[in-house]
Amino acid sequence: MPDYSELAQRLAEALPGLEIRENEPMSEHCSFKIGGPARLMLFPGDAAEGAAALKILRGAGAKTLICGNCTNLLVPDTGIMGAVICMSKPASGLTLLGRGRIRAGAGATLNALAVFAAVNSLAGAEFAHGIPGSVGGGIAMNAGAYGGEIKDVLESVEFVGEDGEIRSLPAGELGLGYRHSCFSDTERLITSAVFRLAPGDGAEIRARMAELIEKRRASQPLDLPSAGSAFKRPASGYAAAMIDAAGLKGFAVGGAMVSTKHAGFIVNAGGATYDDVRELIEEVRRRVLSREGVLLEPEIKIIAPDW
Repeated sequence: MPDYSELAQRLAEALPGLEIRENEPMSEHCSFKIGGPARLMLFPGDAAEGAAALKILRGAGAKTLICGNCTNLLVPDTGIMGAVICMSKPASGLTLLGRGRIRAGAGATLNALAVFAAVNSLAGAEFAHGIPGSVGGGIAMNAGAYGGEIKDVLESVEFVGEDGEIRSLPAGELGLGYRHSCFSDTERLITSAVFRLAPGDGAEIRARMAELIEKRRASQPLDLPSAGSAFKRPASGYAAAMIDAAGLKGFAVGGAMVSTKHAGFIVNAGGATYDDVRELIEEVRRRVLSREGVLLEPEIKIIAPDW
């Protein structure tokens, strides 16, 4: 195991502009409000800085976890003994390129992308309004809602590969499928992306966004910490309907609870621990399997205690 204090010093000397935090509480970043300290947490400002940081980390044998806005992560209470690389505020710029195209830094939120598109009378990103995840995280899992998905509007992605080289690939070569891409569960660091949208009427776009946000507020437990949809959509039927039919709304393990508002969400009802959420996920899966014959697959990214 590398000496992370020494590694932090090396990174600071080599990359004086890089934001580096030691023993950073992940509970302050994860939307679940759960998670112990990350030994190192880095916030690169651009692709070159991200590539250089990864080269140093990998050369030192450090374990690295690539994440976006941490909105779908469940992190152990013991924390992460390694380096978390997060493309967030330092890399959150949005630029209008012309011909309906927007360049977005990987750290920009999907919500910010949708609002920026609406301000510029560009249609197609309305589905992303209200999604708290980042552009990078959204691409990695091909995020979507209300009939829209990232793959519908994505043109290309810039990223740092496992070999440390900065590359760009068109959307058609990214393996984008349901909650999956070629970036899923890899050490590729998405740094920016280009989206292609269609000219539209600004007032109509904003009206559609307002309609979708009201649907979210009416149907989702936005008042409690969660990681969004807890389970992926099964091959047939809907996870939330199966969980509801199993009588699990309001079922709790410790401070973790199946939302009484939307059975597809697991919420932190107060003081939930990593183990509470893990146990609740497994109990929901067990009961739905027993009743429906369907084994639900978590959509939440669960970091193992021995990661």
